Amino acid sequence: MSASATAKSALIVIDIQESFRQTPVWSDANLPAFREAVLRLHHGARENGVPVVHVFHVGRAAPFTKESGFVTALDWLPQNADVVFEKHTHNAFSDTGLDLWLRRRGIDHLVISGIRTEQCCETTTRVGSDIGYAVDFVTEATLTFPMTHAGSGRTYSPEEIKMGCELVLAERFARIASVDQVLSSWQKKIRD
Repeated sequence: MSASATAKSALIVIDIQESFRQTPVWSDANLPAFREAVLRLHHGARENGVPVVHVFHVGRAAPFTKESGFVTALDWLPQNADVVFEKHTHNAFSDTGLDLWLRRRGIDHLVISGIRTEQCCETTTRVGSDIGYAVDFVTEATLTFPMTHAGSGRTYSPEEIKMGCELVLAERFARIASVDQVLSSWQKKIRD
């Protein structure tokens, strides 16, 4: 599922919004590395003419309602996206207009980043792959939080959750890519 040399990319930035800071699961523990990875991708996209898409989740309960005032970008996320979509499901495609926007621009390769790794990022990756996009899942540019299994009571770390996502996505739905690999591929397309 990796992108061909002729693929036209877009950076998809999912749910990097204030809503998450208001939830009980929020933790700053992995935020610095995540922020650095996302900012490198964002900057690299801008340098290489790759469109940047921001997607925000709007839900029925605070802090994800529009009325809560928290459906806004985290303060460090650049505000220069080419387009912003709001979603109401776990994936960024259902009833958002994203697919049409991408296809009208001839984009056939997606680079996925955002919050939460195993939820909206993984679901968007699966749907994107199923509807024909080549997808790079940039795990280091995703963020998640510990989760406790309802049956066993075992708590899984963010690292374990990310590893599980990579396991099920790799070569089925996406190429698991590092920030450096994505930036290198964008620069190579500029040179070619």
